[in-house]
Amino acid sequence: MLRLPQSLTLTMLALTAVLCGRDKPNIILIMADDIGVEGIGCYGSTYETPEIDHLAEEGMRFTHAYSQPLCTPSRVQIMTGRYNNRNYKTFGYLDVEEITFANLLKKAGYATAIAGKWQLNSKRLDPPGMDGKERPYHFGFDEYCLWQLTGRGERYAAPLIEQNGEVKQYSNDDYGPDIYSNFLIDFMKRHKDEPFFLYFPMALVHAPFTPTPDTDLWKDSPDKRAQAKGAGPSRNFGPMVEYMDKIVGQFAKEVEKLGLAEDTLIIFTGDNGTHKRIITKMKDGSTIQGGKDTMLDAGTHVPLVVYWPGHTPAGVVSNRLVDFSDFLPTLCDLAGIPVPQDRVIDGVSLASHIQGKNDGPTRDWVYCWYQDKPAEKTGESREFARNHDWKLYRDGSFYHVSEDTLEKEPLTGDLSPEAQANHDALAKVLESMKKS
Repeated sequence: MLRLPQSLTLTMLALTAVLCGRDKPNIILIMADDIGVEGIGCYGSTYETPEIDHLAEEGMRFTHAYSQPLCTPSRVQIMTGRYNNRNYKTFGYLDVEEITFANLLKKAGYATAIAGKWQLNSKRLDPPGMDGKERPYHFGFDEYCLWQLTGRGERYAAPLIEQNGEVKQYSNDDYGPDIYSNFLIDFMKRHKDEPFFLYFPMALVHAPFTPTPDTDLWKDSPDKRAQAKGAGPSRNFGPMVEYMDKIVGQFAKEVEKLGLAEDTLIIFTGDNGTHKRIITKMKDGSTIQGGKDTMLDAGTHVPLVVYWPGHTPAGVVSNRLVDFSDFLPTLCDLAGIPVPQDRVIDGVSLASHIQGKNDGPTRDWVYCWYQDKPAEKTGESREFARNHDWKLYRDGSFYHVSEDTLEKEPLTGDLSPEAQANHDALAKVLESMKKS
């Protein structure tokens, strides 16, 4: 396939966007860190998440949204609309040759900003002369406020944050998640008269499990607060979920104050499953152990809530299959611009579906190719294709996942006609991905 230079591709897309002339909604994409569906109240959790629950009640909640099992693979996929078998280089890195949703929206006239967790730089893999502090600009963001860009430090209390090229070491009284969210809300206020795109890959609720400013432990001395980390998830995880939820609510409230609610699409999701140390009690009395870094549902089944007053029908629960490659084409569709034509874009647009039209494309399967270490060190990857009920791995393991969520009983021998039909369909997906 002919590959055009990134700059030429983006110029052509910008011209197309101008010619299209369609109205552009503001877009706020919030992606929590390390939380599966069982962590959100509207999905049956006992954790208190009234703000996200409200967005679901007034918008659309998806029951079959799937991420990658770990943070970098999910970030690379959601930003590029491409499966990891095409563009994953190594953990903690996004290839400079990729085009992100921010690149595309910026060229379409959006003011763009990112805040929160980055973790996508590599001096070893970047071309000579590329400054790590410039990489968010390279990938389409006008402004940034990021943890783990070129340096390492704390993400919560006393965070080390890089903001628009400047390194800032905050005090023990400062809380990273508030700094990230306040930065984006300030950006939104400054750009309220033009279309804006805010991407918020949150630090919450990733380990370490520490006190939040809403807990009594936060008021202790820094030394005592540090000791509170030892209390672990049983004491701190719930309050972290609640704080995450409060921040999500701040964005919805702010767009209402600015009179932008009907002009602004808010999307909430999670980057992968919950930490394995977390055991969540559900409202039905069951418990779910987190499955981050596994290919199980507990590692890849994530919340997805879409809220857009006046556009998204309220209270809809959608069982449509979604994976992280779908975000880029969805945002392009909403902005009235085409996806890049010089590379394979794997995703399917949700734009029509979230507006209740149901006349857009759909998918019959989702795909996952996952490698948590560089190929030159392990040469190993994990891979599956699945639909609502059935799941097939590259090694031939086949499961009826709607009946066997923990994948304890692989199906072997003679299959029922239904099972065989699903097996064959998923096998074709894996074969097509192998050829590509």
